[in-house]
Amino acid sequence: MAARLPSWAWVSGLTVGATVAVVALAVQAEHGPHPTAASVKPSTSASAGTHGSAKPKPPAGPPALPADSGDGRRIVYSLAAKRLWLVDATGKEIRTFEVWPGTVPPVPGRYSITLRTQSLKGSDGVEIEHVMYFTKVDGVNVAFSNALDGASPPPAEGKKLGGIRMRKQDGAALWAFGDQGTNVTVVK
Repeated sequence: MAARLPSWAWVSGLTVGATVAVVALAVQAEHGPHPTAASVKPSTSASAGTHGSAKPKPPAGPPALPADSGDGRRIVYSLAAKRLWLVDATGKEIRTFEVWPGTVPPVPGRYSITLRTQSLKGSDGVEIEHVMYFTKVDGVNVAFSNALDGASPPPAEGKKLGGIRMRKQDGAALWAFGDQGTNVTVVK
């Protein structure tokens, strides 16, 4: 006849066995395969954009401050991105926003704000404010501004216009940031 184990030994054996099983499952979970979205095959009706990456791409933010935009406190205007950056004295971008250029673009280079005018009627007939002039191209003044009513109509066809327009809140932020003499860098 087999010897009978005391009940405490039998319970201890079950506890040890359960602990071993839990540890084995934990190790397997830590080092084993992890199914991801990439391992699931898309249906034949799925678009080409769903293939490849297991992680969804974060929404694209605004472009980074151009590397060739100078140093120190400045306003940076990218012709290609149609965007302004306001940069503090340490070189940190403090605000960026889209702009709508006129028909006469400034030449890439370094400038400074030469004149500030609170409000006036633009050469396109639109009432504008926060006007900040920084250069002239072929006799046309080039300046940042925003329309008083916040609108940004497309430049009149056939007119030479140097106004670089922005939203009303962006115009107010630029006005607060850029005094006469503030550096302006224009990049491609």
